[in-house]
Amino acid sequence: MHRRLKPSRAQTRQLDGPGQAQASAAQASSLNADTNEIPAPGPALDRWVEAQRPARAPVDPNRPYGFFVEIERSASGEVESGATILLINRECPWRCVMCDLWKHTTQQPVPGGAIPGQIRYALDQLQAQAQPQLRWIKLYNSGSFFDPKAIPPADYPAIAHILNTGCGQGTPFSRVIVECHPALVGQRVFRFRDVLAGRLEVAMGLETAHPQVLARLNKRMTLDMFARASAFLRGAGVDLRAFVLVQPPFLAEAEALEWTQRSIEFAFACGASVVCLIPTRPGNGALEALAVRGQFKPPSLGMLEQALDWGVRYGRGRVFADLWDLHRFNRCTTCFEPRRQRLAHINATQQPAPPVRCPVCSSASGTAE
Repeated sequence: MHRRLKPSRAQTRQLDGPGQAQASAAQASSLNADTNEIPAPGPALDRWVEAQRPARAPVDPNRPYGFFVEIERSASGEVESGATILLINRECPWRCVMCDLWKHTTQQPVPGGAIPGQIRYALDQLQAQAQPQLRWIKLYNSGSFFDPKAIPPADYPAIAHILNTGCGQGTPFSRVIVECHPALVGQRVFRFRDVLAGRLEVAMGLETAHPQVLARLNKRMTLDMFARASAFLRGAGVDLRAFVLVQPPFLAEAEALEWTQRSIEFAFACGASVVCLIPTRPGNGALEALAVRGQFKPPSLGMLEQALDWGVRYGRGRVFADLWDLHRFNRCTTCFEPRRQRLAHINATQQPAPPVRCPVCSSASGTAE
């Protein structure tokens, strides 16, 4: 079983900056050193990742590939409804080992005006469904919003005009959340921020605070890069959301929970107001190939529960568990739905909840499986 760490400074190793994360990782034995002929990070690994891929999904650059309403707890403690729109645009330039977002991207830049058109279409559809008042909006584009080959900067004013009028409500979205690789956080952030009526928040994938595992993910990012981009956003008055992987490849299952906790610590030390915990999902070909080599195993539902329980007790900011496709981590049909509801309840309240104890599989939520 995993060692349960309590969220106090006396009982956790604080990662107040990249230097401490580097030192801690040097002591760790979690990294699988046998690469089994997996190329080193760089162009050769890019080609290897692409060679493992299944077929790309058909997409229409004039339509988003998804849109839906979510609820999320705000910094003020209110549970608010918002829209999430999954945009179609050109694939990002990185070939991360764990990523499957490329499936719904194009190989060429989309035409000017296509992105505002996708947003308008999604909001019109949501308005027609008589959704509750939508306070915030997430524009997730399977890459980086500030990649000019993905989202044309010339479209920023048209995008902002839509967001500043809300979802047919006449009031602006109070918060606009986009995603971006730290390497592309720069002057275009100001350009978009300045045309918005609402507050801008940028989500960046930290993935893991384990520097060697991070390097092997082929994201071409270091912890120092993440920290510098975070500081840039803070200086620009832009909020930070961090994505953290639960049990990424190349990390032993026995150490996955501890490194998730360290990653949460690192993200908040960099100024994040939100940390989203994403269970590492297979499905991109590369993770399946690594699983055959013994270098990847999907996390259990219990691992995600433990990570969320620890994160909300840590108390530095909001911590959410990503519940997308959660059924893929299900090992028991009897307790899955109560455990999913428990995670959703913790997301909404940011308070611990009693464990779900299963009479069939004998598991208890928030414990190792």
